[in-house]
Amino acid sequence: SLILEWNSLGVWEEGFSFFCQGLGANNFLQRLDLRNNQINHQGAGELAMALKQNASLQELDLRWNNIGLLGGRALLNCLHSNRTLKRLELAGNNVPSDILKAVEQALDHNQDRQAILSETQNRAYILSKEILSLKDEKTKQFLDLMDTIDKQREEIAKSGRMSAARVSQLQEALDEQHSIMNSLKAKLQMTEAALALSEQKVHNLGELLNATKQEHTSMVERHFVELQQQKQEGVDREGKLLRDLSAASEKNLLLRNQVDELEEKCRVQQDQLFQVKQDLTNTTAELKLRAVQAEERLEVEKRRFKQSLEDMESLRVKEVDHMTQHIEASKRSMQERIQRLEAVRIALEEELSQVKAAALTERGQAEEELIKVRNQARLEEQQRLEHLEEKLRLMTESRDEAQSCCLKQKQMVADAQARANQLSLHADGLRRRLEELQQDLNSKEEEKVTEVNKVKVELKEQIGHLQAERIAQEGLREKIAALERQLKVLSSNHREALLDKEGEISMLLEKLRMKEADISRMREEEAQRASFLQNAIMAYVQGSPLGTHSSRK
Repeated sequence: SLILEWNSLGVWEEGFSFFCQGLGANNFLQRLDLRNNQINHQGAGELAMALKQNASLQELDLRWNNIGLLGGRALLNCLHSNRTLKRLELAGNNVPSDILKAVEQALDHNQDRQAILSETQNRAYILSKEILSLKDEKTKQFLDLMDTIDKQREEIAKSGRMSAARVSQLQEALDEQHSIMNSLKAKLQMTEAALALSEQKVHNLGELLNATKQEHTSMVERHFVELQQQKQEGVDREGKLLRDLSAASEKNLLLRNQVDELEEKCRVQQDQLFQVKQDLTNTTAELKLRAVQAEERLEVEKRRFKQSLEDMESLRVKEVDHMTQHIEASKRSMQERIQRLEAVRIALEEELSQVKAAALTERGQAEEELIKVRNQARLEEQQRLEHLEEKLRLMTESRDEAQSCCLKQKQMVADAQARANQLSLHADGLRRRLEELQQDLNSKEEEKVTEVNKVKVELKEQIGHLQAERIAQEGLREKIAALERQLKVLSSNHREALLDKEGEISMLLEKLRMKEADISRMREEEAQRASFLQNAIMAYVQGSPLGTHSSRK
């Protein structure tokens, strides 16, 4: 603000011209007071030239000077180029009212223009703030996404380690089961060999018994001697049997007791032989029933064991393949997402489509691998079933031979019962182990299902966050487009208003020109009238007697 009233600056034209040059070069002064400084129309013209160059002055007070009509016109013309001046006081300067009204209109136009500019600047400032806040939010969201991605990487690595440890545990359990199966197979082979030896020995004993029966019918007297010989032979054979069967089982000791009982029964009566035959028939029937039951149990247990092995192998293969594929796919997808988010944030939809395509391809690959694994498992199962069927055939043949031999003696009944009990105990143990393994597998499957569900939920959350970000970006784009439209509309309205006001100004200028022309005509007419009146008065004065008298004198 600069106040220079009552200083008579307009008296010195050169000094006031220098002052106007400095005012035109200044870009900080906003208020200037030049009241009562004897500024004429020339000084007003210089002020107008300075105002055309100045772009900071907002208020100018020129009251009580001698600007006049020409100075008012010069100031009015400078307002067309100056757009910062808001207030101009011209009272007491002999300026016509038309020019004052035109100046007021130009000042109002500048005020409106500056108000619109201030509003646009404020809006632009607000928009810039909003854009900066949105950028900050985007950076924060991007950092949050990076943190979540790192966390998911760590969780995936942990899950991979846990899955590897579980796979190793499962492999160890399977190796233990294979070793148990191999031991069971070895035991079965040993028992089969023992059964073959016992069958041979029982056959020999039956032949000896038949010989003793024939000799007993022929000669009763020599029976005692033959019995003694048979006792000696039986003792020798029993010693051999004990030596042979000591490695296989301890239950062959019952053969001696049963042989002694049979020999004592042969000494006492032949009736006891018939009773023995009846007992043997009953025991054979019972053995047949028990053998049938044992076969059924063995078949059921074999089926269950086969199913459990199939389930175990299929589940293990599925879990290993699924976990490896999921880990690899997740690593690749996360790396691709990180690169794409860093490179191009706008291409989120393309990344989602690529992820979907990758997921479909992975699913197809997983299904093909599952089909291959199933086919391989089926072939292995068929081979195992054929091998087991061959073993079952051999067992059935040996069982038939054992049944034919067991009809002759009760010793084999006790052995078969003991073996059946052992087999039932082994089968119960195997069942318990299979149930425990199934429970472990079920628990592991549930854990893996929960982990897979967690990973799916996390991926869905990430997709939801990305979609929300995309929606927010679209909303921001729409807001920016709407603001740009508003700015365009405001600019177009402002341009239209400027054009209208310029048209009004041009119309007013034309009106002023017309009025000036009318004023000039009126002045000419008045001058002509005044001249006519002067001529008439002069003629009247000359024609009057006073004029003649004065002329005479």
